[in-house]
Amino acid sequence: MINIAISGFGRIGRVAFRASVDYADQVKIAAINTSGSMDIEGWVHLLKYDSVYGRFKKEISFEKSKEENEIGKLVLDGQKIPVLAVREPKSIPWKKYQVKVVLDATGAFRDRSFLKGHLDAGAKKVVVSAISKDTETIVMGVNQEKYKGGLIVSNASCTTNCVAVVSKIIKDEFGIQKSFMSTIHAYTSNQNLVDASHKDLRRARSAPVNIIPTSTGAAEATAKVIPSLSGIFEGSAYRVPIVGGSLIELIILTTKRVSVKEVNQVFKNASEKDYRGIVGTTDEPLVSTDILGRSESAIVDLSLTQVIDQDLVKIVAWYDNEWGYSCRLIEEAIFIGA
Repeated sequence: MINIAISGFGRIGRVAFRASVDYADQVKIAAINTSGSMDIEGWVHLLKYDSVYGRFKKEISFEKSKEENEIGKLVLDGQKIPVLAVREPKSIPWKKYQVKVVLDATGAFRDRSFLKGHLDAGAKKVVVSAISKDTETIVMGVNQEKYKGGLIVSNASCTTNCVAVVSKIIKDEFGIQKSFMSTIHAYTSNQNLVDASHKDLRRARSAPVNIIPTSTGAAEATAKVIPSLSGIFEGSAYRVPIVGGSLIELIILTTKRVSVKEVNQVFKNASEKDYRGIVGTTDEPLVSTDILGRSESAIVDLSLTQVIDQDLVKIVAWYDNEWGYSCRLIEEAIFIGA
């Protein structure tokens, strides 16, 4: 059993907590650190009721606490989980709670210099839920065999987890000469509800009523975990007015000659064997809401696979950008904490 703490209790932090219930035989949530913007009652309410995933499947409640730094305790199945409100990683008393791995889901701390604060505060290892340029990046199903025991690792992004595993399967089977990806992505909290100021003038516009072209770090992060794609892989992103469920469209010029049938068979085999639980496939006519709650990093839509002249391949893969990614976060914490 690995003691895990969640630092940052926004969308990913709360979804990771929900997902952790499915890993209860392997992990224990030892503590939660919040931004301090609400009291314990507010945080428990947001965990209990969710606009995307519905009501939490277990009964939860809260208690007040007089412990230093704690705003209360979240009660789940008799376990009283301390809930804190400490801003700086180095000041969070992880040692007190015997934390093995911290999931940093704040979105605010991506540099190693800040993330190291969790270690200084008593945690043994850290998984950050964002792309980080100066930390080791591990994507489950793609390059976990490269992990050499580093204390701080990045789980990259939800889009990276999807596109990287799809790219690896194609690269290993057919080779890749060049590749381009687009992600059609649900809107997120760093966009605006109504038109308002933002450093990205497209993201400044109202998320619920616009298709918003924006940047993505997924192509660069994918090349980081699959170095052979460096210089031959690019990408773009489009935020769309839905709350969850995203997809990638991957265009690949393969080295070997291929057919639609061959491509689809490779993904079917992968989903049933080496990539079981990481990659799924579907031949049903799904839409984005059908993906909500799916735990895979990528669900390849076999009916949308296309091939031109036996070497230009288009693959479409769905992913739940919150739930699927949160499952990989928990699994990565288990992996590095073992």
